[in-house]
Amino acid sequence: MKHLWSPWRMAYIENHDKEAGCVFCNAQAKADNAENLVAYRGKRAFAILNRYPYTSGHLMVIPFTHKANLEELDSATRAEMMELTSHCTTILKTIYHPQGFNVGVNIGEAAGAGIKEHVHIHIVPRWKGDTNFMSTVGETRVLPEELESTYNRVQNEFTKLFQNQLRQE
Repeated sequence: MKHLWSPWRMAYIENHDKEAGCVFCNAQAKADNAENLVAYRGKRAFAILNRYPYTSGHLMVIPFTHKANLEELDSATRAEMMELTSHCTTILKTIYHPQGFNVGVNIGEAAGAGIKEHVHIHIVPRWKGDTNFMSTVGETRVLPEELESTYNRVQNEFTKLFQNQLRQE
């Protein structure tokens, strides 16, 4: 039998304490860095790496406003969220060259929302064959990159993207 080691997961497994309050509201109150995983802040929404990603580069776009449903947000916030989602796919194409994306919003527990109180959009890069025996049978995901490295790459691309946009204006 072969063994796959992922010792960094032990801290998560052994941590039985739930974070007080909303994890997304808590994240936006902290400084942007590899520990916090906030890669970009707009006027009404921000992009953050998923701490427990399905694949490397799994991002989420989250409004600053704590609302459970899209219809509770104003139209400017929804528009910025979609624009930021588009930027996320552009950045992930540059870094990881995925063959596709899953982009989605899980609203409510029945729809699979892990954090149902604060609406958010998932952007998950995908490759042919990326669902294998580990995720299907073992209910385990294998990520080839540490979150800190992913954060640094994504944050760097956000900086480049918005510097280029400022130059063009």
